[in-house]
Amino acid sequence: MVAGLSTFHSPADDRLAGVPAALADLVNNDGADILATAYAPKDEFHASSDAFVALLGADKAAGRFVPPTTEGDHDWMKQPLPGSVFSTAEQKCLATAIYFEARGEEVRGQAAVAQVILNRVRNPAYPASVCKVVYQNENWTNRCQFSFACDGIPDDIVDRRAYLLAKEVAMAVTGGKIFLPEVASSTHYNATYVSPRWARSMERMTQIGSHIFYRTFAGGWS
Repeated sequence: MVAGLSTFHSPADDRLAGVPAALADLVNNDGADILATAYAPKDEFHASSDAFVALLGADKAAGRFVPPTTEGDHDWMKQPLPGSVFSTAEQKCLATAIYFEARGEEVRGQAAVAQVILNRVRNPAYPASVCKVVYQNENWTNRCQFSFACDGIPDDIVDRRAYLLAKEVAMAVTGGKIFLPEVASSTHYNATYVSPRWARSMERMTQIGSHIFYRTFAGGWS
């Protein structure tokens, strides 16, 4: 099954095609990932993995979004995300994480959280799956990276409008329409009101809203 998101059914050569107004100011990539821009029946968003790329007769890497890297970034950033991240299940996990971790943030802050999660998917030190990254160590009460996953509180979505925005952010960042250079290859963040010990061993990249983002020096977990 593939994710259905009607706003991402336009050709990739239009920078803002299909992008909601709330996200438009953050778009900084002229063409999204090929897996996020193809037409599908009934004008629905279509994405799949290698089979769809083969159907287009394209090279596996052709048209895939690879983040721009700068000094200090890690080699794993030079790889496209697995095609499976566009699936309905993976997008649901990403949108859910954005909703619970950052729905009170501006759109940039929500995109930053999404970028961290997807950076982990690229990083071989973590699972190559959005859902597995988001719920990694969920049985460690109040000690996992994404606190909503291990705080013991039911994950009930009560603000549908905020969740719909989270879905839009999830797809825009996954598809490469939005990439925040100030977050870069960050794989960690914390709220400004806490001071975790692990943060002292990492490079502080930026603060966006109520979250501080960090990049590891070695490229792995720490």
